[in-house]
Amino acid sequence: MGDEMVSVKKIKFYLHIYKVILIQDIKCKLSYRSDFMISIIGMLLSNASNFIAFWIMFQNFPSILGWSYYEMLFLYGFSLIALTPSQCFFDNNWNLRENVYTGNFIKYCFRPINVFFYYMSEVFDLKGLGQFVFGIITLCYAWEKLSISFSFIIFIKLIISLITASLFMVSLMNVAASVCFWSVNSDVLLVFAFRFKDYSKYPVTIFNSVFRFIFTFLIPIAFVAYYPSLLFLRPNKIPLLTFLSPVIGVSFFCISYKLWIKGAKSYSGTGS
Repeated sequence: MGDEMVSVKKIKFYLHIYKVILIQDIKCKLSYRSDFMISIIGMLLSNASNFIAFWIMFQNFPSILGWSYYEMLFLYGFSLIALTPSQCFFDNNWNLRENVYTGNFIKYCFRPINVFFYYMSEVFDLKGLGQFVFGIITLCYAWEKLSISFSFIIFIKLIISLITASLFMVSLMNVAASVCFWSVNSDVLLVFAFRFKDYSKYPVTIFNSVFRFIFTFLIPIAFVAYYPSLLFLRPNKIPLLTFLSPVIGVSFFCISYKLWIKGAKSYSGTGS
């Protein structure tokens, strides 16, 4: 009972700290309202252009290897929502290499709170909200066109699937970013990992066997949209990997977190 009380207090403490840091970060960003609005509009236009590209492509091809326009649109909307946490809550991974090599990262090592939490909570990427909204609109539109049934149970499954899917991209970026604690050229790996997100909106079955293996077991972006979406798009043919997604996602995140923390503990100042 005592341990449970300590855990609850600890959770409340971190939530309070995050709220304080988040409010300050948002206030800072909103002080430059024109920059904020341009970022949001830019994100919406970027996703709108992808939407148009989908539409143009399917004017010439009614389906791609058995996947219809609205099914592909479903995957696209699902992936946008699933990728949002990585962009909004963990965007500070992009600044990790610079902070490590300038020595600024040292300030995170002396606070009496979890260094990973403290570092990630300092940045909240507001423009990711534009992506989130566009993803919801796209997913709802595709959902309606596909006449997929909806209920409270299906809604819970959707939420769990989206949370699970988001863990894969967050974990991938954590791993790529943490390499900077040991390697000088880690920024190349981070960009490389980030670019794979573009493949998450496609069904893995359209790739050959080699890329199917890579996108499932080595760089698991197939779990960002394809596998969890099968729960709704192919309810009669759900593969085992779809059911295992939550376990794999949590495990992958734990591994990425431990690797990140291990790197932070090995940090010894500028030039580490």
